[in-house]
Amino acid sequence: MIYDHRTYTLVTRKLKPYLKLFEEFALPVMQENGMVLERYFVTQIGSLNEVVHIWRYESLATLEQIRIRRDADPRWADYLERSEGMVLMQQNKIVEETSFSPGITGR
Repeated sequence: MIYDHRTYTLVTRKLKPYLKLFEEFALPVMQENGMVLERYFVTQIGSLNEVVHIWRYESLATLEQIRIRRDADPRWADYLERSEGMVLMQQNKIVEETSFSPGITGR
């Protein structure tokens, strides 16, 4: 199992509109195309205006296949257009659990 750990820094005062847009437009498309959301966070202390989300995949190959399906969905293009200009910076990491991790999924 691998996890796609994403951190987005948003334009000041765009956090609430971004979250609403993500929940209404992006999340359904992502989930319907096979993406599994493990966690979704907003920062409260430290760097503000950030969202952090973690997606679970069987493998890198699975991640690539799912993204291809998502990107081909016309609703994804609509979401990207609606969210344009809201994100200042994006950082993506692919991480995997260690043998002693209690596990995000509660193993």
